[in-house]
Amino acid sequence: MANLIATVTARRERLPPDFLRGVVYTSDQAHHSVAKAALVAGFPEERIRAIATDTRMRLRIDALEAAIAEDHAAGLTPFCVVASAGTTNTGAIDDLDAIADVAARHALWLHVDAAYGGFFALTERGRAAMAGLERADSITLDPHKGMFLPYGTGCLVVRDRDSLRRAHARHATYMPPMQTDPDLVDFCDLGPELSREARGLRVWLPLKLHGAAAFRDALDEKLDLARHAAEAIGGLPGVIVIGPPELSLFAFHLATDEATREVLAFVNAQQRVLLTGAVVHDRFVIRVCILSFRTHRDRVDALVEDVRAGIAALG
Repeated sequence: MANLIATVTARRERLPPDFLRGVVYTSDQAHHSVAKAALVAGFPEERIRAIATDTRMRLRIDALEAAIAEDHAAGLTPFCVVASAGTTNTGAIDDLDAIADVAARHALWLHVDAAYGGFFALTERGRAAMAGLERADSITLDPHKGMFLPYGTGCLVVRDRDSLRRAHARHATYMPPMQTDPDLVDFCDLGPELSREARGLRVWLPLKLHGAAAFRDALDEKLDLARHAAEAIGGLPGVIVIGPPELSLFAFHLATDEATREVLAFVNAQQRVLLTGAVVHDRFVIRVCILSFRTHRDRVDALVEDVRAGIAALG
């Protein structure tokens, strides 16, 4: 929903009513909800560009510039680029500052999908890893990920709140007057939902009870655990880790897809941890995502033990 609202807002701010020549750019590692949002917003698939990524799984700036130039030459209208601050496959963070520079040169709306990674900005290391995040026009955040809150607690942050109103506000004679106090928000003016619960209460209450420091400390712990896990697993025979973790997620594989799948099945069969797989640049990989307030060093040590045993069981 956050990516959809951002896409519709960018469309209304950057394109004319007949918007079908507009082009959205993102990376081939972006979450599938980015393309889905563009489709729901009315764009045909041929107007959604999945830009190639480098060996660190980050959007290639040269490929983005080339695609924009090609679309301009074809009479199309580049209008929005969606960067990732923590991809689902490998936890990669795009070069947000460089992408912001491209967006500024071409007057593109810059949206950052930071659903997974955004709240790591509460930590010193997370802020450094996501330098340039503050230059976005809009940012997707998921408190049900980085704040450990109930599922379905999503968030969109925008630089210009009035842009949401321009994109979504509609009125009818049977509706009561909308609030005009800037401290009061009628969310039906800011997105597609008319009747919705106050999701912000789920964020406000734990912050009120525990303070931001408790969440910052928990996120710092996850960063430490991911680095420990990546170093330990990367030291096992035959394992290739796709870069050190930038946040709390990393991926690894063995020499063949078949071996990687066998290790994944072995580890999950032990029922001590749950790992998932993905395909990255035509290679099947195992994902390690450490993002639960209940996950501590003992669980990560169990993960390493089971991966070691799974490799040994390959024979």
